[in-house]
Amino acid sequence: MARGERLALGALLVLAVVTVAWWALALWPSGDAPPTWLERARWVCFNAGPDGLPDASGWLLLVGQPIGMFAVLFAVWGDQVRGASSRVLGTRAGRVAAVGCGALLLVGIAAAGGRIADVAAADPASAAGSMPPDTYPRLDRRAPALSLLDQRGERVTLDDLAGRPALVTFAFGNCETVCPAVVGQTLAVQERLRSRAASAEEVPSVPRVLIVSLDPWRDTPGRLVHLADHWKLGPDAHVLSGSVDEVEGVLDAWNVARSRDPKTGDVTHPSLVYILDGEGQIAYATRGDTAVVVELLGRV
Repeated sequence: MARGERLALGALLVLAVVTVAWWALALWPSGDAPPTWLERARWVCFNAGPDGLPDASGWLLLVGQPIGMFAVLFAVWGDQVRGASSRVLGTRAGRVAAVGCGALLLVGIAAAGGRIADVAAADPASAAGSMPPDTYPRLDRRAPALSLLDQRGERVTLDDLAGRPALVTFAFGNCETVCPAVVGQTLAVQERLRSRAASAEEVPSVPRVLIVSLDPWRDTPGRLVHLADHWKLGPDAHVLSGSVDEVEGVLDAWNVARSRDPKTGDVTHPSLVYILDGEGQIAYATRGDTAVVVELLGRV
């Protein structure tokens, strides 16, 4: 087997192991009193409630992230992966290993389905999600610098947000999976809190929304007007971009995990929303479920 095929096969196995560990973290039964670290990890990663099940964005991440990683692998090393797989399956030991892996996969799928069914049977309402626990981790750290252009051609910085909470999230225009969900949920937070405002004095409690592009190659400043119209952004919502170096620097500073396929331009990324207080501190990070964000904003 050629060196390239060995590397490709190794990468395939690593992604498979990571995927299994990812699903185990999200769904492994933990009893009536899960460890605090596990409860927090599931909330941060999957917006899972006390029932242990992810919400809609968490499920999207569980399914979409592995698909994205495997798609990138096949786009880069497709021929090597196919060649290595053919060589492995050409041996008896390889076929036995493949059958064993398939059987384990079926067992895992059945176990996941049983876990969901058990929770739904115990409390049908809980399967739809719940509020974050009191132990949900608060970050309380200074937000990194941010200075990018919005759809109006104006440069937006965190200083412009002083005195009001803000929601900072990340998306790109050509995304058809995670991005529409997280943008829609984040804007729904604004609408829900605005509808609660009984007087002008309560307006400062409605957060501003910043959507930083994950794809500055295509989401250029000149295209932001189209994006703002497409996402139906209001006056207190901004979609931000700039030069590739500017945007990539902001994404790095905000610890946004992402992987871009240079052939298609698509970006694999998690759903992520930072909740900022009125003093520019990051209070919480979450996956973007509307009810969860509203609840966490109430704790800021």
